[in-house]
Amino acid sequence: MSLLHNAAPVEPFAELSRFRGEFYSCLTSRADALFDLADAVLCADGPVRSLVGEHRRGHGSLYSALTAGRVDVSRLRRAVATVPLPRAADGRLVLAADLTCWLRPDAHTSPERVLCHTHGRGKDQHIPVPGWPYSVICALETGRSSWTAPLDALRLAPGDDGATVTARQMRELIERLIEAGQRHQGDPDILIVVDAGYDVLRLAFLLNDLPVQVLGRMCSDRVLRRAVPPREPHTMGRPPRHGGEFVFGDPATWNTPEVETVNETRLCGKATAQAWDRLHPRLTHRSAWTAQLGALPVVEGTVIHLRVEHLPSGATPKPVWLWWSGTGATAAGVDRLWQAFLRRFDIEHTFRFFKQTLGWTCPKIRTPEAADRWTWLILAVHAQLRLARPPVGSRSATPLGEAQRTAQAHSRPHPARLSAPPA
Repeated sequence: MSLLHNAAPVEPFAELSRFRGEFYSCLTSRADALFDLADAVLCADGPVRSLVGEHRRGHGSLYSALTAGRVDVSRLRRAVATVPLPRAADGRLVLAADLTCWLRPDAHTSPERVLCHTHGRGKDQHIPVPGWPYSVICALETGRSSWTAPLDALRLAPGDDGATVTARQMRELIERLIEAGQRHQGDPDILIVVDAGYDVLRLAFLLNDLPVQVLGRMCSDRVLRRAVPPREPHTMGRPPRHGGEFVFGDPATWNTPEVETVNETRLCGKATAQAWDRLHPRLTHRSAWTAQLGALPVVEGTVIHLRVEHLPSGATPKPVWLWWSGTGATAAGVDRLWQAFLRRFDIEHTFRFFKQTLGWTCPKIRTPEAADRWTWLILAVHAQLRLARPPVGSRSATPLGEAQRTAQAHSRPHPARLSAPPA
């Protein structure tokens, strides 16, 4: 039986009920067991460490459903793309992509493990650990909230190039979003935000035929080139393809920026952003560009240099270098871009919520196929929690805060009980 809160509007419950029905239809084998497993995650009081008590079918059925069950991932991807998504102030979608790893160092017989880069395991001790890396794409929210909307997850196989896989994943996601009516002709371009671990220039090159703009951080030791100046008449010789150098570490090569803005921030004091137009790297036939035939492309964009007065932690602030695939940015556009990049870190809270609260990495799963099924169950669980936020009147700043408060207030309806599972 559905359980409706007196003060809750009907429309969000109807959207949540519709999604749960579609989610059940995506489970093509062991559907009841997999659906009960997702409900067990939703009904857990506090962080998920074990589902023995909540999963009514028992411990053995849990792993049997993940091993022998089947999920129509293509249909589930389309279902997730149809739910209401957060948007920026100008109405555009802002998507963030990042890698998170399901570490499996002791699973010596599990196939397709990859050495994953880890952080926070001791000072200057970033030790690679075997596991399954997943590329996750989320839609970012605005305002004082760290909620995101995870839209896709794809496991990287050994030997996969991160930028190429993410570009293919992003392309398929954007096509689904357009098909679902999330973007129409004439709407602002979708903004894709990535961190320094991605080759932002190659990502922009691979997606240049889509209505997207790419924004990413660059390392502070990069050297870019300016646009070629106008050629003088009667000049002999081959025309140059690259202009003068722009060295991130040498202010003497910067010249006067096209745009400079200064803003007061609540936590970091004065934030100064400078932007230089039409800068590009001098590419070579190495790394991801090895297979590129002929002359390598000139990928021009805008470089943004951001610095702040201080950090909330008291540490010494370091400048941030950003590269945007567009040109001709205005002052308002530059502020919008660096603020959108800072919102990218909300995806880190989503990963922590997956692992520490929803128990994404708790099951001891042997095969990567079962890990993919469990991952998509977690994404479906998160989508239901996000759809349940308006009915339960959540004012939490983070998903983790809402999960803790929901576990304490047992009189509040659990997300899994907002609608009955299909018969």
